[in-house]
Amino acid sequence: MADPPRKPHPPTSESAPPDLRKEADQVLQNLTKGSRVTEDFIREHTKLRTRAQELEQENARLRAQIEADDAVRELLGKIARLEAEKKELLSRFAAAEEASNAFDERRREFESEFANLANLFVASNQIHASMSPRGVTRRIKEVLAQLVGAESYAMYMVDNQNEELVPIASEGVPADRLVSVGTRGTRLGDVAHRGSAVVDEEVDSSVVNFEAPPAIVPLAIDDRVVGVIAIFSTLRQKTRFDTTDFELFKLLGQHAAAALVSASLFAKAERRIPGLEAFLDLSV
Repeated sequence: MADPPRKPHPPTSESAPPDLRKEADQVLQNLTKGSRVTEDFIREHTKLRTRAQELEQENARLRAQIEADDAVRELLGKIARLEAEKKELLSRFAAAEEASNAFDERRREFESEFANLANLFVASNQIHASMSPRGVTRRIKEVLAQLVGAESYAMYMVDNQNEELVPIASEGVPADRLVSVGTRGTRLGDVAHRGSAVVDEEVDSSVVNFEAPPAIVPLAIDDRVVGVIAIFSTLRQKTRFDTTDFELFKLLGQHAAAALVSASLFAKAERRIPGLEAFLDLSV
């Protein structure tokens, strides 16, 4: 008689059915996969957070750079404006300096002209301040010494009868040099004939030269030359004649002779004033 079929043993708690083990393995695998996904997610999240921080830092740096660039641009704008203002100020300063220099130059010209006029005024007053030949001669010598700066000089009057220039006054000239000179063929005579002054502007006027005086001035009444002044040397510190000297030479040429002749005639008239009849009909 055959054995009866065996009944399957009921599952125990020590062992799981094969399908449960597979299911447990599957669950474990899923959990492991989930853990890896979680780890990957955490790593990715960490990367993203790190990148976000880097981007935030970069953004902050860019903002700072933009702010710095704006500040630089503002500073550059201020510098450009200041440079423009500086150029304008320099231009205005240069114009003001040029105007000041022109003013100073013009002021010096005025001062020179006033000094020249003052010298001429003083010289004219000096020459006409006396009515004696000796006094006029002394004042002419003062003008030559103090205003022209002459150190050695002589004044000659024309002797038409003997055709000579005769010395009548001098300063700093040796006695052997004070001689009459002819009105022809001499430097002094040539000046008397031409009626125009001769001034050598190239030589050192402080060096004595009796043969060729650096300045010879004719003395005239109207167009008639009656004498000459010869300047043989000037003071040591005066080596050249200037514009004021030329004006003084003109004044001496025009007034010295007239003052001398007037003083001589007044002295011969025994210092008597002419009567009223001498002044009548002067307008005719």
